[in-house]
Amino acid sequence: MKLAGHVVGYGIILAALLGVWPAETVFAQQGTITGSVFSEETAEPIAGAEVSIVGTARGAVTNSQGVYRLAAPSGIYTLRARSLGYGDIERQVTITPGDTITADFRLPESALLVDQIVTVGSRTARTDVQSPVPVDVISAAEIRSSGQTEVNQLLAVAVPSFNASHQTIADGTDHINPASLRGLGPDQVLVLVNGKRRHSSALVHVNGTFGRGTVGVDLNAIPTAAIKRLEVLRDGASAQYGSDAISGVINLVLEDQTEALKIDAQAGQTGEGDGEQFKVDANYGFEIGDRGFFNVTGLYLDRDRTNRSDPWTADIFPGITGTEATDAELRLRGLTREDFASKTGQGAALVGIAFWNSMYPISTNAELYSFGGLSHREGAATGFYRLPSQQAQVVPEIFPNGFLPQINPKIDDVAASAGVRGTRGGWDMDFSVTRGRNSFLFNIDNSVNASIGPSSPTSSMPESSPSGKRSGTSTWFGCSTQAAR
Repeated sequence: MKLAGHVVGYGIILAALLGVWPAETVFAQQGTITGSVFSEETAEPIAGAEVSIVGTARGAVTNSQGVYRLAAPSGIYTLRARSLGYGDIERQVTITPGDTITADFRLPESALLVDQIVTVGSRTARTDVQSPVPVDVISAAEIRSSGQTEVNQLLAVAVPSFNASHQTIADGTDHINPASLRGLGPDQVLVLVNGKRRHSSALVHVNGTFGRGTVGVDLNAIPTAAIKRLEVLRDGASAQYGSDAISGVINLVLEDQTEALKIDAQAGQTGEGDGEQFKVDANYGFEIGDRGFFNVTGLYLDRDRTNRSDPWTADIFPGITGTEATDAELRLRGLTREDFASKTGQGAALVGIAFWNSMYPISTNAELYSFGGLSHREGAATGFYRLPSQQAQVVPEIFPNGFLPQINPKIDDVAASAGVRGTRGGWDMDFSVTRGRNSFLFNIDNSVNASIGPSSPTSSMPESSPSGKRSGTSTWFGCSTQAAR
């Protein structure tokens, strides 16, 4: 694959950067802080607790065993541990070059709930004190309990002012939902994955739906099981990120657990007896050395379409008018008015997705990381029914009773990010490259080009390219630095 070749090439660039960033000199003045966070009342470990160095941008989050680890230059610091539903605890630590010190915390339970600290998804550290703007943090437990099978619908039920409704009879937009944050367009909300920009889809919304004329991000190409938490900044951030963050920022933090194999299966249908769906996903992580990990996720989704159309009530056939005459012709042809109804509802989808997230420490205070994934989606939806009386759109020799056009696209999405991050001389540094590609292959079946007449094909790929495919590729090189103190 071309993408794999590019990633290898970018890996060589990153290796060259490491060559000018020797660990034995860069990190000579660094030390490490590690420890655990427990509940004072129950002595149980607290997962997801935030441990930060007061007055700096440095922090870490405890794993499922309540263990954290972070690096900092030598010096005397104040550590603060906090978690939702618990009181804050601070303690002073002294870091010496090359040493690892242990600092454990026992947090008292508190009736006062505070906003959760956000530690990724921004170029600067953000806490509840420093952030007057609304930030929503959705945990993995909330994601699983939502019952939603796709990220767009998950956000729609969990985040105020976010909307991503399934469209119907809307061309390719039936298969890629236009998302909106705070009522603005799909191209005005920035989507990040592990703090890196996510590429846009290849589809331009052209029908009369929300977001017409825009290109957004296909959030449903990311499996919900691969997400550790979602961070949503519901305020304009264009001054920091650019014009694509006018309505806000959505950051998806990928899973990094290595403790268990998680398998989830869902099945169901609508109250009308249609829209049957089955989804199964699995997430598993492998440890690499003492602190490294490789986490993988797989998803399979099979969803049938829904239909909320009523039977056609007006005239149907050319030269035949009135309800009685039309019904008599229907009986003569062995048809009913239901046969001429458009199928208004959610389209069908068959989806397969694989994702990974990994990190490998190359020294005490530097690490290589990589994440990405690929997805394949096959959809099925329809357009408006072309009646026999619409003689400018129908070829009677092919479809004497009219026809219902079918749109059956194939959508492929692939993305990969790789980089190296660490500290040097009191600065946090991150060098990375991100590349993504999305393609949308139109397949139109059960249709005709009436201007051609009886020789018209009934299947086509109605795009400017010979393959009927729209595609787009995005590449970002990143180099960010931030003062650690």
